[in-house]
Amino acid sequence: MSLGATEDPPKSSTLPATEPAAEAEPALVLLSDKAALKINEIRGEESIEDSYALRLKVQGGGCSGFSYDLYFDQPAEMDRSFEIKGVKLICDQMSLMYLVGTEVDYVEGLHGAGFKFINPNVKSTCGCGSSFSV
Repeated sequence: MSLGATEDPPKSSTLPATEPAAEAEPALVLLSDKAALKINEIRGEESIEDSYALRLKVQGGGCSGFSYDLYFDQPAEMDRSFEIKGVKLICDQMSLMYLVGTEVDYVEGLHGAGFKFINPNVKSTCGCGSSFSV
């Protein structure tokens, strides 16, 4: 039992049955505040329709085997949809396998600015950081 928590009293058999409370699905992909702000800024600057969501995609290629891609797209029937910090995200099932637990961030530095994937599933990356292996 956690601190400050109390146990529920035993239920009486005369109480009406209730449905269990629906639990929210935990976020499979995370989004930093900076990334959410930048995505919404891009959406506004490019006048992207509300029916489009930001697609997170993993595709074969790159020097380490896989690479990331981000672009606005219409949801497909088999996509998983998320809304995080006011940003609509979509991801196909294959890509989601590689992205579970990943945080998308937006970074600015001496070498430019862009979105960075912080993926706990990655075993190695290439020198330029644009591809990875699992």
